[in-house]
Amino acid sequence: MKGLIKESVFFADLLCLADSDYKKFTCNLVPNVASEKILGIRIPMLRKLAKQLCKERPKMVAVFLGDLPHGYYDENNLHGLFISEQKDFQQIILLLDQFLPLIDNWATCDIISPKIFKKHRSDLLLNIQRWMLAEHEYTIRFGIEMLMTHFLDEDFQSEYLKWVVAVQHEPHYHEAYYVKMMIAWFFATALAKQYKHALQIIEQGLLESWTHNKAIQKAKESRRISDERKHYLQSLKKS
Repeated sequence: MKGLIKESVFFADLLCLADSDYKKFTCNLVPNVASEKILGIRIPMLRKLAKQLCKERPKMVAVFLGDLPHGYYDENNLHGLFISEQKDFQQIILLLDQFLPLIDNWATCDIISPKIFKKHRSDLLLNIQRWMLAEHEYTIRFGIEMLMTHFLDEDFQSEYLKWVVAVQHEPHYHEAYYVKMMIAWFFATALAKQYKHALQIIEQGLLESWTHNKAIQKAKESRRISDERKHYLQSLKKS
């Protein structure tokens, strides 16, 4: 393995945490990532390492963040966790714009969740719109996920649902499986949190058939939705 793939300044730290059994699990989780690029590091251990390195070796973290692209899946996950630990909003946006286009799997995309986003609602919303209009599959997925995470509660506006519906009309949508899955997840979550508004989208059939049915499936699996509502949603499935 050594020497075949580019190694980062933290490769040795990561290698110490590698787990062969977890690598097998991860290979099944992200089948589109080559197995030789997966070390097999459990996410809780990676989170702990990210926090430790940000505290103890911030200069090396800065070097790592600028050393793109990385060779290993686990290095990309570490990169996402480093971004999540940053405190400056504008710096996070800059780092994301450099990193998001390089992401090649859903797990690395979904690991990124900067805490500071909660304090920059309006600026975040502008960037979410921009990411959702990108051409790159995982940049779009990240934008939708941030909208789901931060804007389906007290800051909710019904127009946000239409933003997600509109993604279906972007080029290459039908080949973007992980965008379709995120849209389904988004609407299942919206049905749990903003039922009346999300139901209108489902009743009007504004989602294409596969995504529509997947959203209903995920909603039926939710403990936050009543059995009565689940029964009605089932009746709205497309054939």
